[in-house]
Amino acid sequence: MFATPLRQPSSASNRTAASASLDGQETPFQYEITDHGYGKDAVKVLHVSRKGPVHTIQEFEVGTHLKLYSKKDYYQGNNSDIVATDSQKNTVYLLAKKFGIESPEKFALLLGQHFLNKYSHVEEAHIHVETYPWQRVCQEETKASTTSVVGQGSSNNFSSIDNRSLHNHAFIFTPTALHYCDVVIRRQAPPADPKQTVITGIKGLRVLKTTQSSFVNFVNDEFRSLPDQYDRIFSTVVDCSWEYSDTDTVNFSRAWQQVKNIILRNFAGDPQVGVSSPSVQHTLYLSEKQVLDVIPQVSVISMTMPNKHYFNFDTKPFQQIVPGDNNEVFIPVDKPHGTIYAQLARKNLNSHL
Repeated sequence: MFATPLRQPSSASNRTAASASLDGQETPFQYEITDHGYGKDAVKVLHVSRKGPVHTIQEFEVGTHLKLYSKKDYYQGNNSDIVATDSQKNTVYLLAKKFGIESPEKFALLLGQHFLNKYSHVEEAHIHVETYPWQRVCQEETKASTTSVVGQGSSNNFSSIDNRSLHNHAFIFTPTALHYCDVVIRRQAPPADPKQTVITGIKGLRVLKTTQSSFVNFVNDEFRSLPDQYDRIFSTVVDCSWEYSDTDTVNFSRAWQQVKNIILRNFAGDPQVGVSSPSVQHTLYLSEKQVLDVIPQVSVISMTMPNKHYFNFDTKPFQQIVPGDNNEVFIPVDKPHGTIYAQLARKNLNSHL
């Protein structure tokens, strides 16, 4: 969370000028602070919207980081500009109470804008929000039969998504994938408005299919030991993030669900016939391309797909016990693993991913 690349020191001339008078105090010329900031992490908040009998919940884990114009807290130990991290924590709860919570992105924008509007000495606010995946309990999940035995004619249907009646105020934790966002709002020279960057992501979307995945015709040299694989198990854990160029017209929650559905569709294909994957790279690219095709507000998308290997257990030495070939029993191996990633962007656009 909040990982940023190391910034290169400025040129010698700029460094000398900066070190001569920083916040009114002489600083060692051979050193300068090239990046700084502070904040509160892992602020947990649950918001309940009560509209008649139907309640809606949002549970977040929020991080708020601020960057001040001054560095006197570092150089001089002067805390007069510091908005305490405990105050930042309180702000999360107070704004949730005052304005409610609609989506992680909108709440992060609200927090970031508040810190810049409230405190003129704050140069930048970075808000990170992770969403806890609560979904409404469905009718079939509450109609438990007292006479049936699980697996023996039970009428409960825990997987069907058709014609289900959603519960008004009961929820179930469904950690299929994590929805998170990062919002960075940076003050600019007047009269320009603060620059805002909104990045949304999916983390930990684990998928597997048992056929229609191949990997053949790759480099064949003296280092190769892997044979061509014409039909293999394909499993991965998708991490994906994308940046919005337009935040005024986008429905953040719907867009997140669209991206997730696009990834699953390109991975799995039609429920009856599936879809062929000649490589992880190709599946990844098709998913990213379709996101840019379908959601015009997304300017750039980045995706990582590490291989989760399932190797065939060799039964050849055990033909007296299990004669014939084995295509049913596999050994899960997660280390070492291949990692495939790519970033796809609309042309002539700068990205913060």
